[in-house]
Amino acid sequence: MGYYDETETNQRYKEPKKRGKKGYFFTGFVGAVIGAVTVTAATPYLYNNENAQAPISQNTKVEGTSMPVSQSIKGTTDLAEMIQGAKEVVVGVMNYQASDPFSANVQEAGSGSGVIYKKAGNKAYIITNNHVVQDAKKLQVKLSNGTVVEANLIGTDPLMDLAVVAIDGTGINKIATLGNSDNMRVGDQAIAIGNPLGLEGTVTEGIISSKDREIPVDLDQNGQPDWEAQVLQTDASINPGNSGGALLNANGEVIGINSSKIAEETVEGIGFAIPINVAKPIIESIEKYGEVKRPFVGVELKSLEDVPSYALQNTLKLPNDVKTGVVILGVTPTSPAAKAGLQEMDVVVELDGQKIENSLQFRKYLYEKKKIGDDISVTYYRSGKKMEKSLKLSTAN
Repeated sequence: MGYYDETETNQRYKEPKKRGKKGYFFTGFVGAVIGAVTVTAATPYLYNNENAQAPISQNTKVEGTSMPVSQSIKGTTDLAEMIQGAKEVVVGVMNYQASDPFSANVQEAGSGSGVIYKKAGNKAYIITNNHVVQDAKKLQVKLSNGTVVEANLIGTDPLMDLAVVAIDGTGINKIATLGNSDNMRVGDQAIAIGNPLGLEGTVTEGIISSKDREIPVDLDQNGQPDWEAQVLQTDASINPGNSGGALLNANGEVIGINSSKIAEETVEGIGFAIPINVAKPIIESIEKYGEVKRPFVGVELKSLEDVPSYALQNTLKLPNDVKTGVVILGVTPTSPAAKAGLQEMDVVVELDGQKIENSLQFRKYLYEKKKIGDDISVTYYRSGKKMEKSLKLSTAN
C-alpha cells in the first residue's frame, strides 16, 4: 500500500472497543503499541530500532500510558512538596463516543491524562496524546480538585501523537513549567505522575535511560513504518492510564509527555515520553491553525523495496544498479509535484542530492530538513532515464 507524504492525514488507530471486565488494553503511539487509554483496540506493529541496545521483536507490545502529569513548584528542594505542587496541573481527559454509528447517545470509551500548560484570556490549554482524544464525540476534563468540566478539541497531530484541548480557565490558577528536554542527561532523575488503571495521583520515580531513542510508528497499520518518533526512554513506571501525562525533572519541570511502554511479560522499566522540545512547536502550530502544517509535495509513495523484482525492469525499466528509492503511485492535482511535472511510476532516488532509500526516509527528510516555501531538488528515474526537477514546497491546504 502506498501512502501520501502528508502523513498527518492518515489514521493511526482502528475504532476503539469498549473496556472489558477482565482487564485493560489500550491503544498506543508506536507500532505494536497498546494505547494508554482505557479502551480496547487492535495492536499496531513494532519494528526493531537499530539504535536500541537490545533488539525488540516483531511481537513485542508497546503499551501506551495514561497518567496525569503534574507541575511541581519550580525551585523547591523537597521532593514531596514538589510533587504536591505538580499535581495541581495534572488533569484527567475522558473520551466519549457513540455506542454505534446510528446512536446519538455517547458513553465513556476511554480516558487518559493531560497537562495544563497555558492560560490565555478565559481559556486554559491542555496538552495530551492524540490517541487519548481520537474519535471522541465529546470530551471532558477532570481537574485535580475533582471538578469535571467540558472540553473543546483545538487540534491533533497523529504523526507525533499529540493533541491540544481547551477548557474554561475560570479557577485555573496554576500552569505547568515546561523545561528543556535537550538538557536532560542519561541518569538524570525522572518522575512520572498519573492515574494508571484509574489510580489517580500515582507517582513513580526513575531515571532517563536514553534521550534520543527512535521508535518506528505505523500510522495506517499496514505493517510498514511511516515515521520514526524521537522519544525519551525512562525506567520510571509508565502504565496504562498515564497517556498524556508529564515526565518531570528534579525541578518539577515538564520534560516529556508520557505516551507508551514496552508491554511484554519479560520486559520491565522501558517507558517512552515525547520530549517537550519536540512537542513545543507542535503545540504552537495546533494552537494557531488547529493542525500541524508541514511541507507538502503531493505524491503517493511506495518504497522500491516493496515492489516485486520483475516490475523493476519490466514496468519501471530501472537500471540494474538501482535497488532503492520510492515509486510515485499518484500525484495530487495542482500540487507542487504536479506543477513540476512529476508523474506516476517515476522513481525518486534523491532529494537535494541526498540518497532516499524508502518512503520513511522521504518523509523524514521532508519534515525535518525543509520548510513550507522552500525549494527542493528531486532526482528520479522515468522509463530508465535519470532526471532532475526542482519544486517549491507548499502546504496541503
